[in-house]
Amino acid sequence: MPRQAPATRRQLTLLIATAAIAAAVVVAALLPVPYVILSPGPTLNTLGTQSGKPLIVISGHHTYPTSGHLNMVTVSYQGGPSNGFNLFTALQAWLSPHEAVVPESELFGTDLTQQQVTRQDTQQMASSQQLAQAAALCQLGIPFTVLDTVAQIEPGAPAAGVLKAGDVITAVDGKKLTCRADAGTMIRARKPGAPVELTVDRHGTTHQFRMKTANVKGNAVVGVAVNENYKFPFQVKINIGNIGGPSAGLMFALGIMDKLTPHGLTGGRFIAGTGEISANGAVSPIGGIQQKMAGARAAGATVFLTPAANCPDTAGAVPQGMRLIKVSTLGGAVRALKALQSGGSVPSC
Repeated sequence: MPRQAPATRRQLTLLIATAAIAAAVVVAALLPVPYVILSPGPTLNTLGTQSGKPLIVISGHHTYPTSGHLNMVTVSYQGGPSNGFNLFTALQAWLSPHEAVVPESELFGTDLTQQQVTRQDTQQMASSQQLAQAAALCQLGIPFTVLDTVAQIEPGAPAAGVLKAGDVITAVDGKKLTCRADAGTMIRARKPGAPVELTVDRHGTTHQFRMKTANVKGNAVVGVAVNENYKFPFQVKINIGNIGGPSAGLMFALGIMDKLTPHGLTGGRFIAGTGEISANGAVSPIGGIQQKMAGARAAGATVFLTPAANCPDTAGAVPQGMRLIKVSTLGGAVRALKALQSGGSVPSC
């Protein structure tokens, strides 16, 4: 039999390279990558129903019929510490126009589990619902009580040894807290070092405490962290199901306002939007704006309320047939929707 010719150097190099590529493919297919895929999630009409029940239920106050859509939008994610995916799945999502691949740390930080993130999202959703009612009533001029409860006192701060955890601050310099002026806002409205008088409810007894403010980064402070809560004159319940996060606050607030006022906000249009809300009506930016726009447009929305700070993130990603309205406050959103109905100009991204 003829002898087999020895492999050439080129053949050996090719063999080694092929084996290395095969090994890399196997590793890429088996090992999870530290990324999360964001995609359009469910979108729900705050003026509609959820599981056969009105999404927003108001008890103890007169409501009015509504029309059109004021849709909240969401982002779904795939991946995480206990639900990883491989490189090929990440590449497929990266090529999709309506999905984004972001580092896992953006959602989970460096030490949070998926269970902890879910719990955090649930807490944020509950808070956003309370803040939405506060913002809506504040915008409508319906009075309610603001309660700032002392949760923590900084050692050595002006409040140390004076205030106690559980104290409820009800007034600053004799002025009651309001949705537009909480305790922190009113304390910071003076020069650092200037005195302040706090009215405090301690176990049902009212006390006045006077102290000199401290200077922290140019702000007057007394050194307390507070939990802000509200006592409303009627009940608002939001049936949202298993959805978390704070970004539906703006649309919850608009939905509540639409139900409480005789003149609707939509003009029969399909309007969607997003934005974290504060009790004073300020609208803060959110994540996943591109996926939220895509989900809203797929559901039929033609107008999208966009937090002003998110406008740069929408460049080149606005779905065809969708108009963006830039908002920075709840009041501004209401004015824009009314202008849209009358044919007036509205701010846009």
